[in-house]
Amino acid sequence: MSQAAPILFCDHRGEHSEEVIQVLEGLGYRVVRSAFLRQSLENLDDVSPSLVVIDSLARQGLVELKALDRARQADADAAHHQPTNGASPVAFLIVTDEDLPRIGGESPLQGGPWDVIRADAPTEEWRLRLERLKAGCRQATDMLDLAHRASHDALTGLLRKDSFQARLSEHFSAAQRHHFEMALVLLDLDDFGIVNKEHNHVVGDRIIQFVGEAIRHSLRTEDVAGRLGGDEFAIVLPYTGKSDSTAVVNRVRDAVAKLSGKIPGAETDIKVATSIGFETFNGSDVETLSEMRLHAERALRAAKERGGSQGVYFRTLDDSAD
Repeated sequence: MSQAAPILFCDHRGEHSEEVIQVLEGLGYRVVRSAFLRQSLENLDDVSPSLVVIDSLARQGLVELKALDRARQADADAAHHQPTNGASPVAFLIVTDEDLPRIGGESPLQGGPWDVIRADAPTEEWRLRLERLKAGCRQATDMLDLAHRASHDALTGLLRKDSFQARLSEHFSAAQRHHFEMALVLLDLDDFGIVNKEHNHVVGDRIIQFVGEAIRHSLRTEDVAGRLGGDEFAIVLPYTGKSDSTAVVNRVRDAVAKLSGKIPGAETDIKVATSIGFETFNGSDVETLSEMRLHAERALRAAKERGGSQGVYFRTLDDSAD
């Protein structure tokens, strides 16, 4: 969070607006002002501020504070699930005339670093509190980066195997509990061993990277994709039944096939294709997650046996009832 980064100034009551803006601009910040809650929520998304100053917080302002906190929490969660986001947490500085410990105790914020300051605080205190918030943002960003590297595959940006399995288990449990639909999709590249044999692992890594991008661009925000290892991938499609799952499978298959042709580092054109197997769950028609995964694996093997570059739905197999 640099001195040139914008600050969102939530001036909902206008009690200390000019004084606060004068202090912030004197410290080198560019200030974007919003006059009411809806505008503040919109600016929180549009301006991408490094800091939000809320002036002034009284007891009746706690509802507004919580609404802003929920919004920045949602933004942080969305950024966290992007493969390369680089986004820093948004810090809150609350301006108040009330007793600071009491306000702090009544306003537990979960979305990121925060602090409170009295409206009549000297400029030096403003500077120190802003510096402390900047340090808190840097620390939080470092922790997010470490967590992201631990849970995401470096080559594709998709979830690693263990992290994907954890998300899959969460979605299966939720679908089972609330009778939501969901789908599990397993992918395996066709003849990828030949690519590594005839070319080199640099070319193979580029194909894996391109496939990861193709998968991400084929999915919705709520979908979850992972690289299980080598050329094996998996996708969870929440709230998705047979028809919509089939559309996603076809979209992924086509996106991967379009990668065929000249791959950087390869002397000849390369055909890129994937076999896909998938199974759905309506909350009660599969007993366990292990069973659902076994079904998807059997469908994937069938896609391979049928020549590859296609998707197979488990329940279309002749022995799917066994």
